[in-house]
Amino acid sequence: LHLSAVKLAELHSDLKIQEKDELSWKKLKAEGLDEDGEKEAKLRRNLNVIMTKYGMNGKKDSQLVDTNYIKDGTESDTLDDPRLEKLWSKAKSSGKFSDEELDKLWREFKHHKEKVHEYNILLETVSRTEDIHKNVINPSEENLVKEEILHNKHRELKDKLRSINQGFERLRKVSHQGYDSTSEFEEPRVIDLWDMAKSANFTAKELESFREELKHFEAKIEKHHHYQKQLEISHQKLKHVEGTGDKDHLNRNKEKYAMLEEKTKELGYKVKKHLQDLSSRISQGLQHNEL
Repeated sequence: LHLSAVKLAELHSDLKIQEKDELSWKKLKAEGLDEDGEKEAKLRRNLNVIMTKYGMNGKKDSQLVDTNYIKDGTESDTLDDPRLEKLWSKAKSSGKFSDEELDKLWREFKHHKEKVHEYNILLETVSRTEDIHKNVINPSEENLVKEEILHNKHRELKDKLRSINQGFERLRKVSHQGYDSTSEFEEPRVIDLWDMAKSANFTAKELESFREELKHFEAKIEKHHHYQKQLEISHQKLKHVEGTGDKDHLNRNKEKYAMLEEKTKELGYKVKKHLQDLSSRISQGLQHNEL
């Protein structure tokens, strides 16, 4: 796959979550709790996202942007959207951002591209399901269940599209004005969650509690970023030492690399699982708004 050390660690974390979700689903299915097949469909969709994200779906150039900002602070792929390319170009030449801020902004652009990509996969899934549903001649109780599944998917599409629109407006604002020193959060995923939480059906007390949890979550993400950087540096050193023929030095570097790799995988899994839980809670709050 020609993935970097960091991307391989991320793939491991994604697959670990997928495996855990599939085991949970198998238990539910055995108890007859997924009769409509919605949870199974979501699992397939998530696996499709993972395969596309890491270029394992057999399609050329399908891999999502893999930035090398960790190594030299520059981007290594296009954003596949002229509006984003224009914003990024303006931001880079504006002089309003330090190198560190440009790295952070590139992560926001990359995150936005991933969100759009996942939205398109979900949209394609919903379109296929609708085509199958339209071809059914005789309505039945089973088809009523499928209509409910479609309704849920449309709601998920709506939530994702709202997040994409909010995200683009934020990128437009930051690209033109620079970063606000009083901004509450810096990590793109946390900013997304906070914007959506403010639109959800939370009481003032619940929202304040959620804000505190997001601060802890952001600290967890920052720690993960730190280990990602250390892993990449260790990988580069390991490749260099391999060419020297110094076995003792090589073994020490291998041990350090293995330790960093394991820690990065572990933190990546915890971050993604926490993100899953937080997103689920916000989704429930947004759904309550619609009732």
